[in-house]
Amino acid sequence: MGVLTAMAHHELSTPASEAQIRALRVGDTVTLQHTLYGIRDATQIHMFDRARRTRFDLRGHAVIHTAPNVRRVEADERNPAGYAPVCIGTTTSDRMERFTRPLMQQYGVRMIVGKGGLRDDSLRAFAEFGGAYLAIVGGTAALESTWIEAIEDVDLDDLNPESLWKFRVRDFGPLLVGMDSHGGSLYDEVRGQVRDRREQVLQRLGVTRS
Repeated sequence: MGVLTAMAHHELSTPASEAQIRALRVGDTVTLQHTLYGIRDATQIHMFDRARRTRFDLRGHAVIHTAPNVRRVEADERNPAGYAPVCIGTTTSDRMERFTRPLMQQYGVRMIVGKGGLRDDSLRAFAEFGGAYLAIVGGTAALESTWIEAIEDVDLDDLNPESLWKFRVRDFGPLLVGMDSHGGSLYDEVRGQVRDRREQVLQRLGVTRS
């Protein structure tokens, strides 16, 4: 399979079941409907290093690595949490690698949306608990924001903007399955291809390595 070849497209309304997530394969695309939770470094440091609990039920849900730009407004039907989304982008996932396993094991999170990928322990957690990493292209915050209908609720808001945000989303995607529950990793494939091509170039140049 080519690393950028989409195999199948999945429309997932959250919360999703383990079976739905295990049906995803690297190279597939996913569009999310209904609910998406925003989470970032400080959120997870407080949840897992400082033993703070959230009142949200995250079982079967997707989280996105983000610290959104929002505006305080009067709470109403359109903005039930008293916040209006301004610009909601995605941050690099790698530095939050250590939180994948507890998010899945303790809270039942199924999908992580981010950019740049995660590492081996996350891949093992996806296999063990039934999860997937959904990749989004960097620099697309303006587009992502159009997929968010409202900020429905917020928890741990003393950490603002790294609060735990509950977004109502519509047609959020398509997102690329970058890591799946079967040991597949787009990032491992790309690294392998880069390594092979580097060796080929060095050989053509007559460069030998000791």
